[in-house]
Amino acid sequence: MQTITKVALDAMGGDNAPAEIVKGAVDAVSSREDIKVFLVGQEDVVREELQKYPYPQERIEVVDAPEVIEMAEPPVQAIRKKKQSSLVVGMNMVKQREADAFVSAGSSGAVLVGGQTIVGRIRGIKRPPLAPIIPTETGISLLIDCGANVDAKPENLVQFAKMGSIYMKNIEGIENPRVGIINIGAEDEKGNELVKSTIPLLRECKDINFIGSVESRDIPNGPADVLVCEAFVGNVLLKFFEGLGKMFMAEIKDTLKSSVKTKIGGALIYKPIKKTFKRYMADDKGGAPLLGLKGLVVKIHGNSKDTEVRSAIEQCRNFVKKDVTNQIIRTFVEEENKGEN
Repeated sequence: MQTITKVALDAMGGDNAPAEIVKGAVDAVSSREDIKVFLVGQEDVVREELQKYPYPQERIEVVDAPEVIEMAEPPVQAIRKKKQSSLVVGMNMVKQREADAFVSAGSSGAVLVGGQTIVGRIRGIKRPPLAPIIPTETGISLLIDCGANVDAKPENLVQFAKMGSIYMKNIEGIENPRVGIINIGAEDEKGNELVKSTIPLLRECKDINFIGSVESRDIPNGPADVLVCEAFVGNVLLKFFEGLGKMFMAEIKDTLKSSVKTKIGGALIYKPIKKTFKRYMADDKGGAPLLGLKGLVVKIHGNSKDTEVRSAIEQCRNFVKKDVTNQIIRTFVEEENKGEN
């Protein structure tokens, strides 16, 4: 008998909710029989959208949550006051083991606050990081942290490296993930105090494959499978990648439409270009998991479409099947026990 992965999905979060969220949920359960989705949101609105599609009704359930946390709301205040919001209700489902995972395209701040205060941190984890996948020339890399811990300490970055290695080994099948720390130079002597203090700690870790510093210009080449940094650096890097990609796409489109000749040429090379750009899109890799929590919480982009939603749901399935949360728990509980002895 196959195990069903249960995912609570924030139907009201993001720029394209509920339409793209609902469509992504329908696509996910229609393509896999071992997934069940709880669409958490304003019941009448969600059901109106859901009735547009045929779907296996036993594997999509609507959970009423009449309140919505808006993007501009102060996260801590919103989590405290809006107990019936889709975000709070969904996370409580994970806390109470009614769902295996929670996915949201809503407020990043609220997801981070809710993840730590509702779902809760694993014992021994100081600060849970957000860890998105970024595309590279050779495949993908995990960027950890990209938004959760701006003022991190060396011990936090060491924990990020360990959790990132567990994730990439189990989810992406990389047996001995290369771990690099983002720096302004390749030498250990370079960098700010945080980086210089973290490098020797990473070199001492026997359970990770630390390769040293990685300069930002080299990141697109894929020198490391896990890229460790504090959240300020990670967030700037991630948004630069996104902005640069959009700029290139716009420039190419404008160029191909600039004359009759370029339009004809564009028609001839459209498929190869599309195939090339698809390699550098991580839409099929899901969202950014908030690692180090007692249950899985995944943040997807605020303007996510149905493809990203479906990928995030399937990502949750893989995460649960590989028992990643319990692997992280075992790793850090064992370390804590060694420290006590």
